[in-house]
Amino acid sequence: MNERGEVVAPGTIRFERLLPGPLERTWAFLIEPGKRARWFCGGAIDPRVGGRFALEFDHRRISDRPEPTPEEYEAMAEGIQFEGRVTAWDPPRRFGYAWIEEEFGESEVTFDLAPEGERVRFVVTHRGLGDDELVSAAAGWHAHLDILADDLEGKPRRAFWSAHARHEVTYEASL
Repeated sequence: MNERGEVVAPGTIRFERLLPGPLERTWAFLIEPGKRARWFCGGAIDPRVGGRFALEFDHRRISDRPEPTPEEYEAMAEGIQFEGRVTAWDPPRRFGYAWIEEEFGESEVTFDLAPEGERVRFVVTHRGLGDDELVSAAAGWHAHLDILADDLEGKPRRAFWSAHARHEVTYEASL
């Protein structure tokens, strides 16, 4: 399986991974704030369509190998928060939210989970990205998903920012 994200429609990137199961454990890493904060962002979810989702990013805490925040992302160095709205809620198979950013507007992220033997097919689709967001979003999702896989596999969680920088170069060339 190709772990790279692919553009599946204008402004839409999709990632697909096979992660360790069972389904309920992988779902917990998606919706429980403490577990989700280990690979992506913390923040409470009001578990219903239309409910509030607080996205609380702190990239200093998602790796077992901390590293300095790159200058271009310095505004995120001490953590950053965004508001979201739940757009899909079907435990333990589907969770979606509208991601509201002042600078870029609103985009939508959907996570679809399906059992596949002892593993879980984990699909992330991010829609509504502008051309100026696509490369950074692809690099970010790739790095976050690598860290999730590390955590679920019981491995040390890799460094985020250096992986993000490597992925930006690759996605810039291919997207």
